[in-house]
Amino acid sequence: MVTNESGTFDIGGDLTVKRLGFGAMRITGDGIIGEPDDVANARAVLERAVELGVDFIDTADSYGPGVSERLIGETLDTEREDLVIATKGGLLRNTDTDWLPHGDPNYLRNAQLCSRDRLRMDPIDLYQYHRPDPDTPFEESVQTLAELKDEGLVRHVGLSNVSVDQLDRARDIVDIATVQNRYNITDRDSEAVLEACEEYGVGFIPWFPLGAGSVGEVEGIDAVAERHDATRHQIALAWLLEHSDVTLPIPGTADLDHLEQNVAASAIDLTDEDMAQLR
Repeated sequence: MVTNESGTFDIGGDLTVKRLGFGAMRITGDGIIGEPDDVANARAVLERAVELGVDFIDTADSYGPGVSERLIGETLDTEREDLVIATKGGLLRNTDTDWLPHGDPNYLRNAQLCSRDRLRMDPIDLYQYHRPDPDTPFEESVQTLAELKDEGLVRHVGLSNVSVDQLDRARDIVDIATVQNRYNITDRDSEAVLEACEEYGVGFIPWFPLGAGSVGEVEGIDAVAERHDATRHQIALAWLLEHSDVTLPIPGTADLDHLEQNVAASAIDLTDEDMAQLR
């Protein structure tokens, strides 16, 4: 891991990205398949994100399902050296839109092949285990990702929705480049995991980084936003970037204006006074 004054982070030691990326969960159109206008908008958002300098995009095979990966693969040059694409496997979707953990080794191998095909990538830059499966031994799932890395099918391995104990157990099997847990200015339940990532030099990708409507409940955030001529959401993103050198926020949106506002948050420099007020 390397961080520096320019606001970059080296995922796995060799994939240098700007610390504010883009989460593609909403890049699916309207519904599972999507109407033509929605798909066109999704592609426009992806293209604009790259134009704005975003070089780290995170998705998953369960977004759509499959649609987000396919749109990314069709819209962007996913193998360009200055763009890092991360995806996740290990969650199934059903017709009731439930999210079902599935960490069976054979399933993960097949899921990775499908992701590579949809994303048009070989290898995948960062492949993350989406959620531990209570019906599959955690070590077996992680061992499968380690084998995928050894075989050259993925460059780096990440985890999502894990505890410190699970992170430690996974690190005994394979180098872990990133951890992706729910975390934002109003939800800091994964603080211990973030601290472990800081200790190990592992990137921490906070999902749900804006906390939706809860951001307005943060004491002092309106005063800080006014001082910086910014929105509450921009301050929430700037707080994540300032709070730790290993955080890699990935705010997602299907709106071009929101995208530009999110990216602009990376230029906000919060002072010690700001951070104390938000604390």
